[in-house]
Amino acid sequence: MTTEKKKKNKIIPIILGVLILFGAIFGIKEYIYYSKHVDTDDAQIDGDISPVVARVGGYIKDIKFEENTKVNEGDVLVTLDDRDYKIKLEQAIAGQKGANAGVDVSQSQIVATAANTSTAKANIEAAKVKLNLAQKDYERYLNLVKDGSVTQQQFDQVKAQKESAQAAFTAANDQYHAAVKQVGTTQSQLAVSNTGVTQRQADVDFAKLQLSYTEIKAPTTGIVSKKNIQKGQLIQPGQSLFAIVNDNSIYVTANFKETQLEDIKVGSKVKIEVDAYPTESVEGEVYNFAPITGAKGSLLPPDNATGNFVKVVQRVPVKIKITKAQKAVLEKLRPGMSVKVSVSIKS
Repeated sequence: MTTEKKKKNKIIPIILGVLILFGAIFGIKEYIYYSKHVDTDDAQIDGDISPVVARVGGYIKDIKFEENTKVNEGDVLVTLDDRDYKIKLEQAIAGQKGANAGVDVSQSQIVATAANTSTAKANIEAAKVKLNLAQKDYERYLNLVKDGSVTQQQFDQVKAQKESAQAAFTAANDQYHAAVKQVGTTQSQLAVSNTGVTQRQADVDFAKLQLSYTEIKAPTTGIVSKKNIQKGQLIQPGQSLFAIVNDNSIYVTANFKETQLEDIKVGSKVKIEVDAYPTESVEGEVYNFAPITGAKGSLLPPDNATGNFVKVVQRVPVKIKITKAQKAVLEKLRPGMSVKVSVSIKS
């Protein structure tokens, strides 16, 4: 019995020594690890989510995708009943044709008034010749009537002819100036008509644009989610239809305590462990830091000026860019997945 007691007394110190040794080894390893790394499990996969919003209203004619499936940028995903928009386009085109016809009329009027101006100018020259002739006859007869070579009646006839020629010349002059003004008026009308054509062209372009919006296309390549529309449903402009998670925008948002940020730098290497795929290797690097803490950016940020302040360690969102991962793993990552990240702070 004494020998057995001695053996037991020897085993207990050995076990304690082994436990102390393992504890020391574990503690040293942890100390070495945390002296070179900063960890947090308050992190998740994130990504750019593009909401698809209707730009025009109408009834949904066809839905060409299934929820949670991949689509490519530019694919037509939803078509609306476009008959109303086609009619509006036809109306705009008809208005454009009318405006073009107005321009043609104005141009024809300019040609006509220009011809009238030339005629009026020719009439001035003719009236001027007649006036000169009548003026000379009047001067001759004025001298002849003084010495009695012609009768007063003959002189009066020549005088009347001169006055008639003077009036004709004045009238031709007035007609010419009126024709010149008419040319300016028709040119102004042409400018107005051209402005109308520009406006009608803008109406046509707008109608075409509205018609194109009846085909709702994928703004980016990714996976469709949050579908909340059905065939035959009436939608309104600005209504959110579904969302697309961009394939090339997956990253990690890690919320580090403010006391952990001292040694974290942009470009620091990061090991990422995804809870859903713990055996997969994913690596990244620190990309940037949020300008505010998570609490400050919340819907109801805390106000510490109320007199009942309790200091709480805040967390700052840090964006981590994924730099190394197998393609199959990247395709399985979804925004919102929980991850654990470890940032290397010393080489």
